[in-house]
Amino acid sequence: MTTPHVWLPVPLEDLGDLPAAFTYHHWDGEEGFPADPADCAFYVVPYMKPAEVAVRPLPAMTSVRVVQTLTAGVEHVAPAVPSLPSGAVLCNARGVHDASTAELALTLILASLRNVPAFVHDQAARRWRQAVHPALADKSVLIVGYGGVGAAVEDRLVPFEVGRVDRVARTARDTARGPVHALSELPSLLPLADVVVLAVPLTDDTSGLVGADFLARMKDGALLVNVARGRVVDAAALLAELEAGRLRAALDVTDPEPLPEDDPLWKAPNVLITPHVGGASSAFLPRAGRLLAAQLERFAAGEPVHHVVAEAP
Repeated sequence: MTTPHVWLPVPLEDLGDLPAAFTYHHWDGEEGFPADPADCAFYVVPYMKPAEVAVRPLPAMTSVRVVQTLTAGVEHVAPAVPSLPSGAVLCNARGVHDASTAELALTLILASLRNVPAFVHDQAARRWRQAVHPALADKSVLIVGYGGVGAAVEDRLVPFEVGRVDRVARTARDTARGPVHALSELPSLLPLADVVVLAVPLTDDTSGLVGADFLARMKDGALLVNVARGRVVDAAALLAELEAGRLRAALDVTDPEPLPEDDPLWKAPNVLITPHVGGASSAFLPRAGRLLAAQLERFAAGEPVHHVVAEAP
């Protein structure tokens, strides 16, 4: 009996110890396939590749049982699920990027509030300009999307002596740190926040969530931080607020990506842009390896895998 085939987007030696019960193939989106896709039972989707690359082998993967992303969001693969073999599951990488993305969110908050980009420009120009800038201490922060990343953001905010943290998710619940409010409560919470952090998944409900009305409810001078997905924000509405000088923004994600060279967002005032690098840190590979080892061990034992977000009918 042949061993089940697993396709990995990362060389096997870079992922630590994975179960020996499989035949592994490395494929990271290249034109040619490393083996017959029909033999693949467990497909790990190439990381940070376009949707058309991620789903390209799926029509030929007639034996696949698990499709595993290395991202928390699965919007680039989810449309292909109905065409998978019946009972095949799509899993996300819940937990893999929490620490790294939360670190970047905190970095963006601090850099924006303390105006670090201006200091970088001043250093290049050998210009010494002292000024008083806002501190994170005593600020009110609203976290929109209180899953793994949102909770990790709050973990990192606490030592900075923030004055208040409000939490919002799809459904209300209680946590050890306090209540999580439903999305329907956003209108009353937005005017209270000095900093709004977006950490929601991209779904039909969250696409365009941050539109003109959402932004208008934010207080003058507030900072919007997006470590979620670009399409969560109405880019035109945000640009209007930035150009008016009323709001500030720090964006790790944009719509579209990459942001075109002629996009006016590049030159908008009071905006800091990073190129979707929230999860791209040294923390990624060790955590990805641990996730894959655990998932493959369950799969080898005939046990249900974790982090299932969709199943083929």
